[in-house]
Amino acid sequence: MAVSLKKLVYTLLAVAFTLATWSCAAQVHDSAQAAAPKDTIHQKIPIVGSVFRDTIPPTNKAGKFQPNPKKAGLYSAIVPGLGQLYNREYWKIPVVYVGIGIAGYFFLNNLNNYQSYRLAYIGRINNPYPTDKYVNIYTTDQLNQLQNDYSKYLDMTALFSGIGYMLQVLDAITSAHLKNFDISRDISMHMKPVVIPIGTNVGLGMALVVKLK
Repeated sequence: MAVSLKKLVYTLLAVAFTLATWSCAAQVHDSAQAAAPKDTIHQKIPIVGSVFRDTIPPTNKAGKFQPNPKKAGLYSAIVPGLGQLYNREYWKIPVVYVGIGIAGYFFLNNLNNYQSYRLAYIGRINNPYPTDKYVNIYTTDQLNQLQNDYSKYLDMTALFSGIGYMLQVLDAITSAHLKNFDISRDISMHMKPVVIPIGTNVGLGMALVVKLK
């Protein structure tokens, strides 16, 4: 069970790293195409520098700040929370780093307990006079069970940390897409009765009407 969990964790982390690398390569490619020179003079400008030219925030036709979802996802993939900073959702940055802190605490705690129980268990194998700190507290079988338990906890912590990493990347992309989504009061909804012809008969029903003012 522990071996399969480790394989799953390593596979998810490999996928996350591959996605981040692919996003970075795609961003460089898109930026290179956007900055493609139109004359021979501009051909001497380095393409790599175009990735870091976004000093002016992008805006839509209404003059509102409109983030680029690809860039938001790329920034969060490189540095967690950077995509939220780019989207100007500053309140989410502490949430991201609190999650990182919690994940780091549990990872280190489970790792230290696993190593401690494992060393004590190894020291008791074929040793009639153990001197570890768990003497008269845990038996050899109990130490073996504890090291297996904390091995699972360690794998689960790594798994959930990888999932949290992917979620903050997806959050940055989704928030960039929905940055200027219209949820204003100009959208109204109400119900009204309507007459519905049914064959030679007439029925009465209710209709849901949405008005965009």
